[in-house]
Amino acid sequence: MASALKTKVTELPESRVRVDAEVAPEEVERRLQEKARALGRDLRLPGFRRGKVPPPVVIRRIGREAVLDETVRDALGRWYVDAIDASGVSPVGDPKLDLDALPAPGQSLHFSIEVGVLPGARLGPYRGVEAPRREPQAAEEDVERELERLRERAARLEPVEREARSGDFVVVDYQGSVDGAPFEGGEGRDELIELGAGRVVPGLEEGLIGARAGEERVIDVSFPRDHAAETLAGKEARFTVTVKEVREKELPELDDDFAADSAGFDSVSDLREDIARRLREADEARVESEFREAALDAVVGAAQVDVPEHLVEARARELWDRTLHALGHRGISKDAYLRIAGKSEDQLLEEARPDAEQALRREAAIAAVVAAEGIEPSDEEVEEALRPVAEREGQTPEELARALRRSGRIDEVRSDLAAHRALELIAGEAKPIPVEQARARERLWTPDKPGTGDPGRGDQAQPAPAGGRLWTPGS
Repeated sequence: MASALKTKVTELPESRVRVDAEVAPEEVERRLQEKARALGRDLRLPGFRRGKVPPPVVIRRIGREAVLDETVRDALGRWYVDAIDASGVSPVGDPKLDLDALPAPGQSLHFSIEVGVLPGARLGPYRGVEAPRREPQAAEEDVERELERLRERAARLEPVEREARSGDFVVVDYQGSVDGAPFEGGEGRDELIELGAGRVVPGLEEGLIGARAGEERVIDVSFPRDHAAETLAGKEARFTVTVKEVREKELPELDDDFAADSAGFDSVSDLREDIARRLREADEARVESEFREAALDAVVGAAQVDVPEHLVEARARELWDRTLHALGHRGISKDAYLRIAGKSEDQLLEEARPDAEQALRREAAIAAVVAAEGIEPSDEEVEEALRPVAEREGQTPEELARALRRSGRIDEVRSDLAAHRALELIAGEAKPIPVEQARARERLWTPDKPGTGDPGRGDQAQPAPAGGRLWTPGS
């Protein structure tokens, strides 16, 4: 792509750049012929078989400018990615793209991209920084919670001859209707409902409290406005429910027999120890992640990174869009989430700003470490990093790497791998300190803390805490 597209980068104020891109005439013509060939497959002309109209004939028939317009529409996204890759910038937020007039035959196509970029960082110390690290733990309440889950899984449901209450299970037949007419999915036989669990339409479980086996009840409910079935959302419905059984959940005793039956241990004490061990092992991964993040934040804190407001706003929007995407996969709409959160989109975007700013500072610091250390992953390292994905897709790492090169995405992988190595370097050389010591340091007076005053600005300086050692650079 180097010969097909040339770029020139101009730095603008506030961490923005303009990338001027020139697409070579040969690339424009190649794309034009491809588009004409594709259009010719659906074009019927006398003297030519369907799908066999040559590109020159298509261009004469439709008009070069019209075909070229379609060509540019299709190819501009690919050219944009190639231009960003060739320029080596890390875009943040939505770009502003300007396209020059469509070129005449034999001429280049020109377009420009103006976009925010990751700010630069002036690094302070990044090797051997101190960062808090806690010990892996298994809190007693977490052990008890896991024991209760085991008891819940081993629980039995026993029929009882009494009124149903919250926590009981009822076996029911039911028929629902809206405006007197049955609706799809509104009928069930021998359904098991846990009262108080909140797993059915609101109001139905409450309407069954106090019912006995053999009793029939008519219960009016309102479907939520964000109900998954749009035909029922916000509708009033009536359910006729026949209670066939009331069952009480009986939990097994927490004794040695339970330990043996549920997990194969000789005693409850042995079972507790095993649960605690597994919880500590699971917590080790969290401890490592927290330490890596704390080490990186120590590097960020020692660096100088100017983050313009427009980048913070752009990254906050990116974080919000990712959240919406994840919610969509779970079947939760934006409107439903806003109702659950009880906040507006603007409020959530404002709340995301601190995380957005810190994310940009971290990325800038990592990029600076990559540059300072000259980290350049080799082709072999890239292929090794691709191995797990390649195996899942039934490819060799080499095949996947070739595919990524063809699509112009291999530099993303290389960049991610370089960032990972930089973070490994930071965390690998960081010195762990107790969490209590880190918290104590945060409470110490330092010249840059709010409220301490800056005589150079005419502020009234505030004294350090009585009895505390004054902060000095490097202390």
